[in-house]
Amino acid sequence: MQSKRTREEWERVLSSELWGPDEVDRDQVERGIFIPLLLSYYDLPSVVRRCFLYCAMFPNDFEMVKDELVKMWIAQGYLKETSGGDMELVGEQYFQVLAACSFFRDFETDKFEGKKFKMHDIVHDFAQYMTKNECLTVDVNNLGEATVETSIETVRHLSMMLSEESSFPVSIHKAKGLRSLLIDTRDPSLGAALPDLFKQLTSIRSLNLSRSSTEEIPNEIGKLIHLRHLNLASCMVLESLPETMCDLCNLQSLDVTRCRSLKQLPKAIGKLIKLRHLQIYGSGVAFIPKGIERITCLRTLDWFTVCGGGENESKAANLRELKNLNHIGGSLKIWNLQDASGAAEAQLKNKKRLLCLELNFYYNQENGIVIEALQPPSGLEYLTICWYRGLELPNWMMTLTSLQVLTLRYCENVEVLPPLGRLPNLESLELRSLKVRRLDAGFLGIEKDENGSINDGDIARVTAFPKLKKLEIWNLKEVEEGDGIERRSVGGEDATTTSISIMPQLRQSTIRNCPLLRELPDYVLAAPLQELHIRSCPNLRKRYEEEMGEDWQKISHIPNICFDDWVRKVECLSGKRTL
Repeated sequence: MQSKRTREEWERVLSSELWGPDEVDRDQVERGIFIPLLLSYYDLPSVVRRCFLYCAMFPNDFEMVKDELVKMWIAQGYLKETSGGDMELVGEQYFQVLAACSFFRDFETDKFEGKKFKMHDIVHDFAQYMTKNECLTVDVNNLGEATVETSIETVRHLSMMLSEESSFPVSIHKAKGLRSLLIDTRDPSLGAALPDLFKQLTSIRSLNLSRSSTEEIPNEIGKLIHLRHLNLASCMVLESLPETMCDLCNLQSLDVTRCRSLKQLPKAIGKLIKLRHLQIYGSGVAFIPKGIERITCLRTLDWFTVCGGGENESKAANLRELKNLNHIGGSLKIWNLQDASGAAEAQLKNKKRLLCLELNFYYNQENGIVIEALQPPSGLEYLTICWYRGLELPNWMMTLTSLQVLTLRYCENVEVLPPLGRLPNLESLELRSLKVRRLDAGFLGIEKDENGSINDGDIARVTAFPKLKKLEIWNLKEVEEGDGIERRSVGGEDATTTSISIMPQLRQSTIRNCPLLRELPDYVLAAPLQELHIRSCPNLRKRYEEEMGEDWQKISHIPNICFDDWVRKVECLSGKRTL
């Protein structure tokens, strides 16, 4: 009803014939409890209804992943390409419609898998009621083989929950028209059942074997010529993928994340020219095979390692193969960055959909040129730089005006930071193991004049770190002090007074293992902190320790304070303090 804006629309719902006793068999719909759901269901566009009903294939109380579900919708042909080819965007819109209508619930965000959710029991029962025998969930622990056989031939979308003790039901081979198959089992004998399964069920478009204990995918997978979505995530003992997988000319999505025993991808993966999503992060895959440049419709490539010599160099793709993959979006982690070969040709700045980038250099010493060549698009929101050995951070960093999270770790030669305070949307900043000695006006983005004093004219126009909420400083063993800059007003009697604002939204700060830091910067003390964590900073502890420290009163107003071995919290409602 939330989308109904006029009295006429509300009255139309009230007078719907679905409320009538003759339109619905109330015994089958549990005394009419499905009728309100029917009203909401028929109010959806027909294309969204189909996407909703597809969810009936999952077991009751099953935790679904939004991005995974959208890929499954695409595999079934439910989503049509827009002029820009963005079926994923269409799927996102359909998902939001269903969420707004309360067909989904219990939303959570997982660091690795993204948004997760469930369906209410009644909504799930309603979806299964509407799909009749098209969707089926089989729990072999509770249902016998006979139950499976009675309905399997008409099933199009099937989920199977198998215990380690149960044998694989061969009756599934009768489901010749099966389009989707999810098998949830830890039984290692599944591998022996897969060859015959793939020979019989050649109409499958979506196959999910995630978390199974199979050690290899058989060559027969090449017979699944209609397969578009293959999820092998978290198959911990999976060691190999057959070359026949590269014959799957319709494959759109391959997920081998967290397959730690998997050492390589099929070498002819470049033949999968319809592949839109390739997820590898957390697996044992050592390199991306050559030919990846041919997959120009690729939307997801979450991990890319630069092969620096060795036996795999002739088989591995280099950075220049990323040049024409301009549809890549979401998150990309580039590891083992070494020489500048191919870095500029990767053209990361042309990948406008890229939101999260991690550049990991490891132990390379000569990488100043490399990092400058890896300029990301200006719309980047998350940036992590690790093990960078250059003296200066890249010039392009200050062009990232949409950046929300910046993490700099183990950049142990960097002594001076750019004016990060001028990044207008930065919300979280982590500085770990740098050579920085001062977090001063340059860091804040506040200019000084030739005499070293703050230029009031510049101050009047600057808000340093306007949206920063979280600041973490770890292992800055040479940092001694901030610059003593604090909030102030400028202007005279004949001028409009303007206040400088530094970190006006800072809520949480962690300072750890900074042994030379003598005092907290004034701009941190003046910020509206709710949490302050200080560890392995002897000078700070001595200066700010409760009641004994000379500057305890400067932090005593902060509700939650944590030093090395004690925590002080302020109970705001009762006015009590607890140690």
